[in-house]
Amino acid sequence: MAGERNDNRDAAGVEAGLRESLKRELEGEIRQTLEAELRGELSQELRERLVARLKAELSEEIQVRIARIKAELEAEILSRGVPVPTLPPPPREFERFSMNVRVQHIVLMVSCLILIITGLPLKFHEARISQIFFDLVGGVQMSTLIHRIGAVGLIAVGAYHLFYLVAFREGRRNFLRLLPTPKDVRDFFQMLRYFLGRIEEKPRFGRFSYVEKFDYWAVYWGMVIMIGSGLILWFLETSLRFLPKFAADIAREAHSDEGLLATLAIIIWHFYNVHLNPEHFPMNWTFWTGTISEEEMHRHHPLEYEEAMAARTIRPPLPGGLPETGALAADPAVRPPTREGMQPAAGEKSP
Repeated sequence: MAGERNDNRDAAGVEAGLRESLKRELEGEIRQTLEAELRGELSQELRERLVARLKAELSEEIQVRIARIKAELEAEILSRGVPVPTLPPPPREFERFSMNVRVQHIVLMVSCLILIITGLPLKFHEARISQIFFDLVGGVQMSTLIHRIGAVGLIAVGAYHLFYLVAFREGRRNFLRLLPTPKDVRDFFQMLRYFLGRIEEKPRFGRFSYVEKFDYWAVYWGMVIMIGSGLILWFLETSLRFLPKFAADIAREAHSDEGLLATLAIIIWHFYNVHLNPEHFPMNWTFWTGTISEEEMHRHHPLEYEEAMAARTIRPPLPGGLPETGALAADPAVRPPTREGMQPAAGEKSP
């Protein structure tokens, strides 16, 4: 790579020197000709204006000469078997999460953090650190109120997600992709063998691996238990009109223990897999940007990447007059590089 960069710099230097040399040569010829033919006939100002006019008209000739010389040099280099230095293609990004999904995830994240921060002191209310927390927020009642605000956010995002799965084509498509399949079982055991050193190749995943599917379905399981038991405890008097006392006791234990389990799963399992592993430490910003790089796409979701690349087609020209081709045209997930990033304009998320 360093050698290629040096070659590129050398080529750019040669071109710049060639351009400057031709410019000086032409300017000198113009001035000599004018001074010889028009000496005494034109004022200095008119001569300078004429020189500027001729320089502008000859700029195209300079470009033609440079292009011809470059072509001759490249042909000579190729004849010697030396590759012509080229710049690497701009990186591509793939859309992993749409704006709709990102907003849902952020609301879920904020709600869960509120529930964890206010729920653990309620569970371990006798601990000294819990007493300090209660003093900071204004007492147990205020902590309970904040906890219920987080619960409202959790219920709202859960209800909206069910609507999203039914009303949006993206939701229906992703839901089908998140259903467990026999391949997930095979991938699980292949990964175990890989971790034990029995094989050298990891399983190849599509859009969602078995780990991501487990993450997704664990949220359903946790929300059913937490919301159900939480509503019983929130409206305890009303609940006891229809349920026996032991049902409220079960709800209290289930809410407490499932809350602790969810906290550990989020902090230890989800945070490490997504943010704290060496590849992304200290933060994986895909949850915010919605995109991943082509390299990540190829490494973590090779089947989806190959599917996107194989679906290349040419569509009718865009309003700007440029055709949309390749994976960018075939899959709305592929995002072409941005103008600011020296990339083409919007592909497949990246995972």
